[in-house]
Amino acid sequence: MGELLLIRHGETTWSASLRHTSYTDLELTPDGERQARTLAAFLAGRRFVTVLSSPRSRALRTAQLAGLTVDAVDEDLSEWNYGEYEGRTTVDIHDDDPHWNIWTDGCPGGESPAQVGERLDRVLARVTPLLDRGTVALVGHAHSLRVLGARWIGLPPSAGGRLRLETATVSALGHEHGRQVILRWNQPAPPAPGTATDSVPQS
Repeated sequence: MGELLLIRHGETTWSASLRHTSYTDLELTPDGERQARTLAAFLAGRRFVTVLSSPRSRALRTAQLAGLTVDAVDEDLSEWNYGEYEGRTTVDIHDDDPHWNIWTDGCPGGESPAQVGERLDRVLARVTPLLDRGTVALVGHAHSLRVLGARWIGLPPSAGGRLRLETATVSALGHEHGRQVILRWNQPAPPAPGTATDSVPQS
């Protein structure tokens, strides 16, 4: 039984500033492109039954720089539609609605948690049978992939709020004793050889 790899795209200007980004089609920043390239060595040697990507350019560019060949673009892998909250930060939104929580409330003019869960369930229904033949890679976005991870282990979409997901990370879903489990989560590519990291503070 193969693994289901979830790959979040590299950094954009809005992800760096914590602004909600769904349908706005932003390019990767230079650092986001560097992040995506580090994934190439991380994924080298892996064989995939299929690679599916969100239609957004930040996801497609990440796949390209990571050395992946996208077999199909899947609209259901798009990010949670933030509606009226597109481009805003959570801090900014809380100035208007201090109790707002995307995981339970959804977004006005956008999607509810149930709607996001329904389309990620469709993705899982399409790719799960393929795991009998090997590993599948999905390239997408933070909130939608978090929902997918929650749904894989039988939890509601709101449980994705407990699964933090950074840019340019790889998570692996799989099986243990016949049960669907999270094998690894939010795993960054290792730094390139010779890269100094010890002196960089981690936040």
